Amino acid sequence: MGQPNPVAVLDKAVTILRAVAHEPASLADLVGRTGLPRATAHRLAVALEGHRLLRRTAAGAWAPGPALVELSHGSVDLAQVAGRHLVALRDVSGESAQFYVREGGSRVCVAVAERAHGLRDTVPVGARLPMTAGSAAHALLAFAPAEEVTPLLPGASFTARTLLDVRRRGWAHSVAEREAGVASLSAPVRDPAGAVLGAVSISGPVERLGRRPSPEVVGAVLETAAAIARAAS
Repeated sequence: MGQPNPVAVLDKAVTILRAVAHEPASLADLVGRTGLPRATAHRLAVALEGHRLLRRTAAGAWAPGPALVELSHGSVDLAQVAGRHLVALRDVSGESAQFYVREGGSRVCVAVAERAHGLRDTVPVGARLPMTAGSAAHALLAFAPAEEVTPLLPGASFTARTLLDVRRRGWAHSVAEREAGVASLSAPVRDPAGAVLGAVSISGPVERLGRRPSPEVVGAVLETAAAIARAAS
């Protein structure tokens, strides 16, 4: 029995990506748009979803995934764009500011603007943190498909309800989830199609940032997320 032609498999995968480019597709839609056998379309769609090249909508259809956006912008460019806006956020909030992108089961800090003086929460560029604790993890997961979120919840410091609240209000807050005595506030950065590019975050001592963030600080984080999204589009 011959081995599958890798080029042919790649061609079929690209066909599926093109089929969902303009409108989400159910399995039946994929079969109709691509002409692929049902089993083949399903197998490739699930594989592409695993690599985050496809994502599931709330209705269960496949749509372009966040990894396509990340690849199109390039992590270096996105980090540079975020870095410029983090400086202003740090100055307004008085706290260290970070930008995270998701890589599988981790989040990676790709840009940072540190508070110059006093007690601060230091997260260096390149730091890899878990997706199971911290407000940035909430922001990165809140709009992810259930298939990606559910396996993480048993070991997480937050619940599905936490993520629903983030979806509703557009920002996330945590206290002492990742580190004792540290609070953080984050917001997702989304592209025009709704895919999450990353999360902008500020973090600092609970005594200073507070257990309930002020409307002014929340507004500053949301404005920064929107500014990064506009600059990255």
